[in-house]
Amino acid sequence: MATIKDIAKKAGVSPATVSRVLNYDQDLSVTDKTKKRVFEAAELLNYQPKKKSQKTAQKIAILTWYNEQEELDDIYYLSIRLGAEKKIQEIGYEPQQFSNQQALPTPPEYVGMIAIGKFSPEQMTMIADTELPTVFVDLNTLDDGFDSVTTNFHYPVKQIVDHFQSVGINDIGMLAGQELTSDQKLELSDQRYLTFRNIMRDRQLLNPNLVRTGNFTVKSGHDMMLEMIDQLDFQLPHAIFAANDALAIGALHALKERNIAVPARVSIIGFNDSTVAKYFSPQLSSVKVDTELMGQKSVELLLDRLETERTVPINLNIGTELILRESSK
Repeated sequence: MATIKDIAKKAGVSPATVSRVLNYDQDLSVTDKTKKRVFEAAELLNYQPKKKSQKTAQKIAILTWYNEQEELDDIYYLSIRLGAEKKIQEIGYEPQQFSNQQALPTPPEYVGMIAIGKFSPEQMTMIADTELPTVFVDLNTLDDGFDSVTTNFHYPVKQIVDHFQSVGINDIGMLAGQELTSDQKLELSDQRYLTFRNIMRDRQLLNPNLVRTGNFTVKSGHDMMLEMIDQLDFQLPHAIFAANDALAIGALHALKERNIAVPARVSIIGFNDSTVAKYFSPQLSSVKVDTELMGQKSVELLLDRLETERTVPINLNIGTELILRESSK
């Protein structure tokens, strides 16, 4: 794992600044540009470079559904994008990022597209109209006729509940996330919450009072955790499952503010195992989602589609790994 000093050197900032950025220090006064540099340096230093092949430098578009600020609030998608960009370069193509606010790329300048995030049916129709072979990442589009790369949710959520119960904890709460497609036309269900709810209900452990739902941001995790502390007092659950690492980090900040010991009183496990999880204090237990692999496989699917002219869509569902660190028993 890269050290704080390694990241500081690559980002061109001090080690203290790196530490505060990776810990989402709300009192730190640096620009979003500096934060982005730190996050990208941390991600890139954790990638293993591979040898490039020699091909004509044709362009592959990377379409992102989020803006730059949202990418900083939850670096999950940043990690996927960087993984895709590196793979595109390795196979000899040129990556070009597009936001959802820009006109969509078209052939012949572009040979294909990687669409990262959540898109509404209307947006998928517009993407189909470009006639570019497209692979979606983090959205199962098999029924829509597109290739896609997604993450398995059922098994890791079951692992988390099993782990908490194995250490004697049955009062398990959750900080769930909610989001909309970038055109604000479709509200998306959090599959992690639906899985958690079903597992807890089947085990007769589900308590709706121990669940909060908000945005997938550090601020949202902080606010929901404070609300839970104030409303539940001594009935605060002994374990919290957060739907992503940003929510978990916000919750850890709130628990620290209220002098609630982690993990002695409350254990927390996040989801995604972003680079930040390793550098936060206490180090965050989390479900590792191999975002580099997701980005890589999306490009490989696109390349397969280009080279074979395959018409049958494929969905690759990537497995996960539960990583236990200091934030949980």
